[in-house]
Amino acid sequence: MNNFNQELIKFLKEGTCIFTCIKTIKTILQKNNYQELTEKDTWELTKGKYFIIRNDASLIAFSIGNKAQKFKIISTHGDTPSFSIKPNPQYDENGYLKLNVAPYGGILNYGFMDRPMSIAGRIITKKKNTYHKEIIDLKEAVAIIPSIAIHQNDKANSNLDLNTEIDLMPILSLNKKQTLEKIIEENSNIKDNIFEYDLFLYNKEEPVIINNEFLASPRIDNLSCTFAGLEAFLKSKGNDINLFVVFNSEEIGSNTWEGADSNFLIDTLKKICANLNLDLTQMLDQSIIMNADNTHARHPNHDELSDHTNTPPLNSGIMIMKETNSSTNSISASIFKHICESEEIKYSYYTSRNDYATGSTLAGASLKHLSINSLDIGLVMLAMHSSFEVIGLDDTYLLYKALKKFYEIEYNMNNNEINFQ
Repeated sequence: MNNFNQELIKFLKEGTCIFTCIKTIKTILQKNNYQELTEKDTWELTKGKYFIIRNDASLIAFSIGNKAQKFKIISTHGDTPSFSIKPNPQYDENGYLKLNVAPYGGILNYGFMDRPMSIAGRIITKKKNTYHKEIIDLKEAVAIIPSIAIHQNDKANSNLDLNTEIDLMPILSLNKKQTLEKIIEENSNIKDNIFEYDLFLYNKEEPVIINNEFLASPRIDNLSCTFAGLEAFLKSKGNDINLFVVFNSEEIGSNTWEGADSNFLIDTLKKICANLNLDLTQMLDQSIIMNADNTHARHPNHDELSDHTNTPPLNSGIMIMKETNSSTNSISASIFKHICESEEIKYSYYTSRNDYATGSTLAGASLKHLSINSLDIGLVMLAMHSSFEVIGLDDTYLLYKALKKFYEIEYNMNNNEINFQ
C-alpha cells in the first residue's frame, strides 16, 4: 500500500487542473499500451485496449474482454475547485500588479488565501494564420492571495465573509510592465503569441502524510477517487467491456460539451456496440455505472453537521451514498456490498442531514442520457473544496481494491435474482 500512496501523491501533484489531469492519464494509458481513438474517425475494434479524449478535458478508456456481454463503467471527475483566469487578466491597483480571476466551483474562500499559487491549463498560440494548442503547467509559484492581518481587521476571527471580487484577487508582481504572457513565457517553452486560453490558479503546496493516518493535499476532491479508479482499471482482468470515465465540469454542473450531462458517454457506447455488432439495449440491461466521488466525513469539532447514523469519520472505508437525489438503489447497492464483503473491504452508508443541501452526482447527470443501473460511492474527507483537503490514508486503497473486483466479478441480473459466479 505504501507504493500505492506514493503514486497517489504523484498523481495529486501532476493533476493541477483538468487539462494536466487528462494529459497525465493519457500518458499512463499509452505506457500501458492503450490505443488512442478519435470521435471523427471510423473505428475498427478488436479485443483490445482503447481511449478517447474530448476537448482535452474528458476521457473514456475501455478494454474489450472475451465475453463482452455487459458494460462495467466507473465514472469520476478530474476538475477541482479553483480559480479560472478571466480575459484581460492583469491590472494595476494600489501599487500591485493583480490578476483578475473568478471562482471555479464552490470554493471554500478562506482556504485559498496565503497559499503559493501557480498556473496551469490550455493555451492557444498564433503564428501567422496557424493556431496551436498547448497544455501548460508553470510549476513555479507566481501568485498569492494575501489575507488581511488581524491588527487591521479585528473581526477576522469572528467574520469569515469574503468578497470574491475584492478579497480573493491574487497579486503577481510590483512591476507594472509585467504581464501574464511574459510570466508564461518565462516559466514554459511557449514563445509564440498567446491568442486564447483556459487557465487556472492552483495551490502549489506539496501533499503530506500525517501520522501515517491522514493525507493532506490539494485536489483530493476528486483526484483521490480518479486515481483509485484508474489503478483498478489498469490492473483488472475482466471478461466484459470495462470503461473508465473521467469527466470535466462536475464542479460547475456538468453541462458542457464534454461533461457528464453530455452525449460523450452514450455516443461512445453506441459506437462500441455498432463496431462489435452488439445490441445496446441488451448490453445496458446487465450493465452498471459506478460514480466515485468524495463526500463529507464526520467533523472532529462539529458533530452537529452530521447525519444521526450515516456520517462516519475518516478511514471508515468506502461510502455507499444512498440519498433521495443519488442514483443508488437496492440492487446496485447489493452488488457493491457483495463485492466489499467478499474482499473483506470496509464499507458504510453515507447520508447528509435533511436540512443541508447536497449536490447532484455524475451518475445522475449521465442517467439523463443513459438508461442503466447505477450506484454512487465515494470516500469521506475533511475541508472539502478548500485548497488543502484531508482524507484517510487507507481509504483510497480500499476503493481501488473494490473497484478492481467490480471490473473482474462475474454476475447476472434477472427478474428476481442476482447471481454471482
